[in-house]
Amino acid sequence: MNMQTRVFIVHMPISLGSKLFAMAKEIGMMSEGFVWIITDAMANQLNSMDASVIESMEGVIGVKPYVPKSKKVEDFTQRWKIKFREENPRIVDVELDVYGLWAYDSATALAMAVEKSRISGAFFRKPNVSGNATDLEAFGVSRDGPKLLKAILNTTFKGLSGNFQLVDGQLQSPPYQIINVVGNGAKEIGFWTRENGIVRKLNSRRGYSVSKENFGSIIWPGDTTSVPKGWVIPTNGKKLKIGVPVKDGFTEFVKVTRDLTTNTTTVTGYCIDVFDAVMEALPYYVPYEYVPFAAPDGKSAGDYNELVYQVFLGNFDVVVGDTTIVLNRSQFVDFTLPYTESGVTMMVPIKDDNRDNTWVFLKPLTWELWLTSFCSFVFIGFVIWLLEHRVNEDFRGPFWHQVGMIFWFSFSTMVFAHKERIVSNLARFVLIIWFLVVLILTSSYTASLTSMLTVEKLQPTVKDVKELLKSKDYVGYQPGSFVVGLLRKMNFDEDRLKAYKTPEECVDLLAKGSSNGGIAAVFDEIPYVKLFLANYCLKFTTIGPTYKTDGFGFAFPIGSPLVPDVSRAVLNVTEGEKMVQIERAWFGESTCSDSSTSLSSNSLGLDSFWGLFVMAVIAAVLALVIFLTKFIHEHWHIIRRSNLSLRERSRILARKFDTKDYSCHTFKKSELRDVLADSTHDLDCSRSPHGNLSSLPSPRTIGPPSPSNSSHTEQMLHFPGEEGDSPSRGENEAVNGQVEMV
Repeated sequence: MNMQTRVFIVHMPISLGSKLFAMAKEIGMMSEGFVWIITDAMANQLNSMDASVIESMEGVIGVKPYVPKSKKVEDFTQRWKIKFREENPRIVDVELDVYGLWAYDSATALAMAVEKSRISGAFFRKPNVSGNATDLEAFGVSRDGPKLLKAILNTTFKGLSGNFQLVDGQLQSPPYQIINVVGNGAKEIGFWTRENGIVRKLNSRRGYSVSKENFGSIIWPGDTTSVPKGWVIPTNGKKLKIGVPVKDGFTEFVKVTRDLTTNTTTVTGYCIDVFDAVMEALPYYVPYEYVPFAAPDGKSAGDYNELVYQVFLGNFDVVVGDTTIVLNRSQFVDFTLPYTESGVTMMVPIKDDNRDNTWVFLKPLTWELWLTSFCSFVFIGFVIWLLEHRVNEDFRGPFWHQVGMIFWFSFSTMVFAHKERIVSNLARFVLIIWFLVVLILTSSYTASLTSMLTVEKLQPTVKDVKELLKSKDYVGYQPGSFVVGLLRKMNFDEDRLKAYKTPEECVDLLAKGSSNGGIAAVFDEIPYVKLFLANYCLKFTTIGPTYKTDGFGFAFPIGSPLVPDVSRAVLNVTEGEKMVQIERAWFGESTCSDSSTSLSSNSLGLDSFWGLFVMAVIAAVLALVIFLTKFIHEHWHIIRRSNLSLRERSRILARKFDTKDYSCHTFKKSELRDVLADSTHDLDCSRSPHGNLSSLPSPRTIGPPSPSNSSHTEQMLHFPGEEGDSPSRGENEAVNGQVEMV
């Protein structure tokens, strides 16, 4: 009863076996959870056992050679019972078992062999033996013995017990019948054959062919149909042996302390406290003791895989520690539910980018956005110049003045500092859209720059795993962990992996950097990383994706009945206040804020504003199309001239574009002032001593100008143009009307 196993195979005579089962029932070992299997030594004799003994064997499984029922066997059994009762009248009830059938078949085989070998007589040679020889040694040796032996080995027939055949001197193994002791007898539940193993039925008509059907219900000890687990928690005070790892670093999880003076070992740590809390939450008491997985010198006896394998070998009942649930380990043990956060992540150093703020004003925007913004400012300035050049004096003048105006006006809109008056409706339409773009862009830039100069200061030294693989930098891991296998799967070179044992060693390697004999990043499980960042959050941070694992769990033997109960207790502990207290006791409360909040966000990119730029460009292009369509329509007579080359027509159109558009309302008042000033100057000249008043027109003659005067006036007010180019109709009407007013 002190053993964990609850499966017992009984192979003994019926006289001793009956006493064994009576004793087992008396001490409670015929109850639920136990399994008893008897061999044919007892299974063949069940019919001859007392009812009280059979009652104590309720639920026992037995195996015995199978003898197919036949008319021949029934007749022989009946004749044997009659003969036996005649010779033994005091024995009332007796049954012929398989041994009796085998004995009869053996005698039959011997008789058939004698007939086959045609032995004439029994001639024996007396052996030369001393007087102290045993009875067997005193037997004589038949001269026909080899001949008889050969005949027996070659004898085959169908006897009472089945097919009789000797193979290598042994009787061929018959099918075995599997029985279940129920009530005052036994019922058949299946068969076993050498060829097919355990089967439900045999078909004797076809030479023991099998039928693999489902078994019926089996009654187990304790009068239950539930299949026993086969082992239970040890009773009578035996303690579970709990294996714990021995490690040098991260002792907050598991720490083994040896006292050489008292030769005692103390095991403490976060994992130990969690396991103690889980066992206390069980509805029953289970005694246990911690046993370090250590070599004689006190060092670790192996890695975590070897520690878990000790449970499979039976050296430990449970493994408790920072043991991660992974696939290859679950093939040898059963894990409970995890009690920690799961996953593997990458940790890297961080640097303060605000130590050099010389060019920090460029960081809020990416170079693509800077380039796009510059080109957009120049493009919008050029479009405004095109739309305003013919109608606005502010956009006219010498060539370099106009070039400077394009850049000045466009970039002054960034801070809304332009003073130039816009008179064209098309230009106003473009600027309305452009002001919206500038407002959103400048506001976003200001917010991003303010954030960079105040809160967001830190940047990781490594962006992602691809950067590590490309740069061939060194990375770190804990020795004995499954993480090294994960790194190999991620295509890290073996010579680029460095192991560290303690957090202090890890800090030193990260501080050196990959180029100075250290490492550029660390890959570890989230519980270790959280413990690490609790003390060094201002120097390191986590980057990249979290690689999924199942966290820490407790390892039990496969099929252990404790696993479901312990898993439920794990949920009870992790969801309660007890887990928070344990974490606070071992890991403390970090004084650092979440390091991820101090990392700079990415600069503003073009993908956030491309819609605004597209909208501004569409508005500008639309305005240009309308302006050019109107301009070409007004000067279509120049484009239609066939006597001029394309180059000459283009030159004329360029000069037309460079002249003022006097049909625009912005030039009417200024033009009138110019004409009045010129006329006053002519009158002053006519009153001079050298002037001729008779040359002036009389008031009576003022009216529609003569062709000569009109021509003279047109030449005076006409813009510079190509020689021979006549003014348009609109220009003539404007000039004539102004002359009439003069």
